[in-house]
Amino acid sequence: MKHILVLTAILALLEPGMAQMCECTAVAGWQPQGPARAYEPDNLFDYMNGNAEGYLIYRFVSMKGITCKSGENTIVIDISEMTDPEYAYGIFTSTRDPRLSVEKIGMAGQVTQRRAIFAKDKYYVELAANPDKDHTAVLRAFVAVLEKNITGRTNLPDAIAWFPRENLTPNTIRLVPESVLGLRMLKSGYVGQYDFGKAFLVQESSADAAAQVLAKLKERIGQTTSVKIADEAFTATDKYLNGMCVFRKGRFLGGFANLQPGRDVTLEATRLAQGIK
Repeated sequence: MKHILVLTAILALLEPGMAQMCECTAVAGWQPQGPARAYEPDNLFDYMNGNAEGYLIYRFVSMKGITCKSGENTIVIDISEMTDPEYAYGIFTSTRDPRLSVEKIGMAGQVTQRRAIFAKDKYYVELAANPDKDHTAVLRAFVAVLEKNITGRTNLPDAIAWFPRENLTPNTIRLVPESVLGLRMLKSGYVGQYDFGKAFLVQESSADAAAQVLAKLKERIGQTTSVKIADEAFTATDKYLNGMCVFRKGRFLGGFANLQPGRDVTLEATRLAQGIK
């Protein structure tokens, strides 16, 4: 009866739009330890301390969590809701281990001996196991339950497919939630690392807004050379970003930066622009 009351309290914390949290008892031998957790932007610092800002910049909405226990072993489960799937995937790319492969769990996931993370729809899910030993099997068991109970988007954000694969460094495409390329005018967008430079894509609210940002960027850089890519484009050399090739296609801005002197990437930039749907 006690366990039923605890689980009822957990489910009562969940908003109608929030995916059901995994019940600790869904995996044999595990029970809830302590009360369920619930956080919003205003009090996330109480839980995350110095790490809260890393969640807030990805348009964090809320977090629900529970700790599960089996003997000496514990698993801390936290489910964060972001405003949309792009930002759920974005925070996943910021916390994944770039040295490890990514699995098809929801949109994407990783499972190691003591940690599991994945993004599905607008939710980012984290599991942390203690003590220090191999918890891979039980983490995968909990992940399977969680992934099944969260409904919604499982395909990657559309922009991921727009980056040409030739010369792209694997697993480097990620969402930058603010100041793409270190420029405040490029508010949010995707970047990917190539062997010759860094590609980027930024979506503005309209074609006019994108044209205004492009004009400001040209003014900031100074001397530019117009080239024929998409609606408008230019090449230039920036003091901090080195060689650049930037284009506008409708409401999208994109191109390459950090190019070595003499590197002409107009063909690659054209391919990037053509991929935008």
